[in-house]
Amino acid sequence: MCGRFNVTSTPGLQELLDSLGVAVQLPPPRFNIAPTENIPLLRNRGETGVELDQARWWLTPHWAKELSQKYAMFNARSEGLKKSPAFRKPFASQRGIIPMSAFIEWRGKAGEKQPWLITNEDQSIAAAALWDLWWGGEGDEPLLSCTMVTTEAAESFKPWHSRMPVMLQAEDHERWLDNGTIIPDDDPVFRPSLAQPLVLVPVGKGVGNARNKDGALMDPVGEVVTLPKG
Repeated sequence: MCGRFNVTSTPGLQELLDSLGVAVQLPPPRFNIAPTENIPLLRNRGETGVELDQARWWLTPHWAKELSQKYAMFNARSEGLKKSPAFRKPFASQRGIIPMSAFIEWRGKAGEKQPWLITNEDQSIAAAALWDLWWGGEGDEPLLSCTMVTTEAAESFKPWHSRMPVMLQAEDHERWLDNGTIIPDDDPVFRPSLAQPLVLVPVGKGVGNARNKDGALMDPVGEVVTLPKG
């Protein structure tokens, strides 16, 4: 599961927006983003092209009777996208990208877990996402919400977690965002491998509290680890 991430104004993230024709600047840095918060979401709006929206990070299906957190809907396992009533339609035609500079995972025994900040050399990760619109709330505007797609961890990443975000490469962006393109459930983007090296940085345990948003919590507290491609 991936339950925390950062969005900071790195050159790599700005290049991601530019490559998709999104003519906006990244907002001020945000640290330790947690589920149910509003997050940046890239999605194809048809005639207007790819746009950067704000979406609630906890998918609420369009058919839901109420806004609920009964089930964990902030991550979606790639293996079950076509089987899940909540993810089937979004996977077919409502795919997006969550731009992030890094995500956070915990490693170790219960009570002694060490948080690690995980990124790549560009500090730019295009995480595969699904989105939906829910009209059950008050007012005239629907709720835009999303979930992050995960896959089985690459072998070298398994000591940190059994799952990892689906990290799209540049050649995958337009295809993933094209709602007219069918993505099979065994598509190569879901392979449990690293297309780029990952840089893992141990950080302060204060990130365990989602209310802590101080960027200083992301300072290294130990030796940095690099995982190679593959």
